[in-house]
Amino acid sequence: MPAVVDSSGWIEYFTDGSNAERFAGAIADADALIVPSITITEVYRWVLREAGLSDALAVAALMKQGKVIPLNDRLAILAAETSHRHRLSLADGIIYTTALSASAELLTQDSDLEGLPGVTYIAHPKRNS
Repeated sequence: MPAVVDSSGWIEYFTDGSNAERFAGAIADADALIVPSITITEVYRWVLREAGLSDALAVAALMKQGKVIPLNDRLAILAAETSHRHRLSLADGIIYTTALSASAELLTQDSDLEGLPGVTYIAHPKRNS
């Protein structure tokens, strides 16, 4: 089954956080990995801020090994409707809609997506203390 790893999962993986292994399998399976383009934007920006340009470029290169799905007009409209219906942020709506459109499982640590169809929510220990 195809999988989408949201931005929180990528960052958890790259920082070797406590849930990194929960995302590692999906990230390693480049043939089944779906990467919403907005995820590259979010993760690249975070790594650029936290670690610098060289690391950000390396992270983007790894992310692009999956199938990158650009935000086109059709996906944008569907994402706006999905965001509205589920009260999601713009980025979460785009990521979730991309997963739905690809019939992919969405792996996330974002509690705003918890309980939605097709979402595997992975609670972050630091956030549940």
